[in-house]
Amino acid sequence: MTEATTTANTDAPASRSSRDKLLASALACFDEHGLTGMTIEQIRRQANSSIGSLYHHFGNREGLIAALFLQLLDDQLAWSRTAIDAATTPYETLHALIHGYLDWVTHHPVEARFMYAARSEVARGENAAALKEKNRQRIGLLLAVLKAGIKSGSIRSLPPETFASLLVGPSENYCRAWLADRVQGKPVAHADVFVDAAWRAISATPCE
Repeated sequence: MTEATTTANTDAPASRSSRDKLLASALACFDEHGLTGMTIEQIRRQANSSIGSLYHHFGNREGLIAALFLQLLDDQLAWSRTAIDAATTPYETLHALIHGYLDWVTHHPVEARFMYAARSEVARGENAAALKEKNRQRIGLLLAVLKAGIKSGSIRSLPPETFASLLVGPSENYCRAWLADRVQGKPVAHADVFVDAAWRAISATPCE
């Protein structure tokens, strides 16, 4: 897990270490007890930290869950950022996005399970605005590429709210099945299948 990007720049190194330990402990407790089963006391003991430190960094349990979720969003994007930035066409951007996502889930199954479990709680909670803004930043480049593709005629003109479901919905569904042991093939092994399906869903031509 990378250093939490939500850590203030003014935090001392020792403080950042304490914060990171609590985030790592929360993930470990989730892996053992599940989202509803993990408690502040379990996390505190796992991190060998104090309740005061936990509340200082995160405010409450909801704040801790949100901080971990938002950090993992950053980690997930960083995993494929180089390939996304290097893409020059809508197809290359889509390829980088889906390959990166499936590769990240394959290599980070516990983190992925946490994100699927915690997403609705974070979206409904007091950190909903922060999540919305982070998602806006994360998909901004993709939306710009899609708009350019629609303008050039390479991408179908579809309701904007349908693109996320068409592009990553099938991949997410497969990842959930894999994480629940309902399918055996690793998500990244089928990345090209999902790229092809997503492209066919939005492309103005059969294939590129």
